[in-house]
Amino acid sequence: MLEATRDAYGKALVELGKDNADIVVLDADLSKSTKTISFAKEYPDRFFDCGIAEQNMMSIAAGLAASGKVPFASTFAVFATGRCFDQLRVSVAQPGLNVKVVATHGGITVGEDGASHQGIEDIAIMSPLPNFTVIVPADSVEAAQAVSTAAKTSGPFYIRMSRSKTPVVFGDDYKFTIGKAATVRDGNDVSIISVGIMLSPALEAAENLAADGINCRVINMATVKPLDEDAILKAASETGCIVVAEEHLARGGVGSAVAQVIARNNPVPMEFVAIERNNAKSGKPEELLERCGLTSSDIEQAVRTCINRKG
Repeated sequence: MLEATRDAYGKALVELGKDNADIVVLDADLSKSTKTISFAKEYPDRFFDCGIAEQNMMSIAAGLAASGKVPFASTFAVFATGRCFDQLRVSVAQPGLNVKVVATHGGITVGEDGASHQGIEDIAIMSPLPNFTVIVPADSVEAAQAVSTAAKTSGPFYIRMSRSKTPVVFGDDYKFTIGKAATVRDGNDVSIISVGIMLSPALEAAENLAADGINCRVINMATVKPLDEDAILKAASETGCIVVAEEHLARGGVGSAVAQVIARNNPVPMEFVAIERNNAKSGKPEELLERCGLTSSDIEQAVRTCINRKG
């Protein structure tokens, strides 16, 4: 089954709106794309289209949060973080207001929209901001749970959603918990820490490597901040090497954060499957993933290199 995490977001908003009249939604003239249009149709009095004025939208969201509302502010990842950094830093992060920024079209899988719309720096931008919880769901099941959790948890959130449909990995029994990584596949030769939509290719790589006798532990690191350091250190201790796979620039991404934890506590060989240079082009999502080295084959190669370095 394939489903985009942004679709799950739109459905989750409608359900949350039934139970909590304080939930309001803001968008920047992109409601059809971000899927907030479903909430707008169901609760028109609680939906605010701010037009192509993303900075104003974040300031309005901050004001609504200060007034006791639970605002969800949505636009594309590249706009939410790039255009609105000052408003997020000063008006949301520093006072710790209860604003939920849910950004769709994260990463390079926005495809044909081109490099100007490919948000590949957003994790590096949002993670340092005080008080923010940063989440990158792996599939639509986790996305819906993350949105629901954010609505019930006080404080600012940044949740990154994807445009393209991706495999649904988790079942109805899955339980998302802030700050806790999920071990999706166990193994003792190497640990693959995947972020967001990279979980599916990570599992595919692990399956292929198993045929050669390489047992991969696959960890879904949905919460980027706060990072599950216990899971990282356990993986380092028990498997002896780590590969991080993410749809983000290598510098400043989750790999960098994981490397800090490893360097401070238990240095082991590491490899990074990420975007090495900001040279994305317009193209189909699968073409861009291949061009940027974000496929299951790239993960397989990184695993082999990491294990060789472990010796």
